[in-house]
Amino acid sequence: MGKNKLTKFAEMASYSNVFQYPFEKIKSEVFPLKGRWNEEYFRNENPIVLELGCGKGEYTVELAKLFPEKNFIGIDIKGARMWSGATQAIRQNLKNVAFLRTHIELICHFFAEKEISEIWITFPDPQMNKVNKRLTSTRFMREYSRLLNENGIVHLKTDSNFLYTYTKEMIRINHLDVYFETDDLYRSEWQDTILQIQTFYEQQWRARGLNIKYIQFACPPKNDWTEPDIKIEKDDYRSFGRNANFNKSIH
Repeated sequence: MGKNKLTKFAEMASYSNVFQYPFEKIKSEVFPLKGRWNEEYFRNENPIVLELGCGKGEYTVELAKLFPEKNFIGIDIKGARMWSGATQAIRQNLKNVAFLRTHIELICHFFAEKEISEIWITFPDPQMNKVNKRLTSTRFMREYSRLLNENGIVHLKTDSNFLYTYTKEMIRINHLDVYFETDDLYRSEWQDTILQIQTFYEQQWRARGLNIKYIQFACPPKNDWTEPDIKIEKDDYRSFGRNANFNKSIH
């Protein structure tokens, strides 16, 4: 591990807006803020919004600045990346921001039923060969539907046509309401300020001429999820683009 990473981890250990709970830790102790984020951390009753796979935390921080009447929590396992957003939030004195370093598969250990109002999924790995790791698979949707309140919303923003097509099919066969969708965001009619926030990966994909897809849909309480069973053409740029350049191991 490089010296720069060690410095970042040392700093994050002292940050009041960062909670680090890898699998080994959650096995041995109960997370104290589960069901009590508003009461014990944010100290208000504002809606809570999650960003899953937050990376450097660009969306988490920018959304928090745009919507001070909401609380935002960025979740990722990559600590060196998360340091950027956590540091920026502290420097800008953003009280409606927190970061949780853990595996997304464990989120039900950290939030109570109906504690969340919105979930953002920004440029996740499409997991073209591993449906159970896909963040819009029914495995994850089942978890989201427990955590989200009755009017809960999921936002997916992606460069991947594979993931976008899969997600639309998952929505269709599970009869979920769609509020907005586009396969070319920056040429669409919807010029929403939120959607103009660009993550590090989004800038990379746009520079390569890739269309950005976005879909916003409902995720009501639901137990009977149906997994799509369709063949989808795989993205043809992954093997070189993301894997070679951007998926280097980060602790």
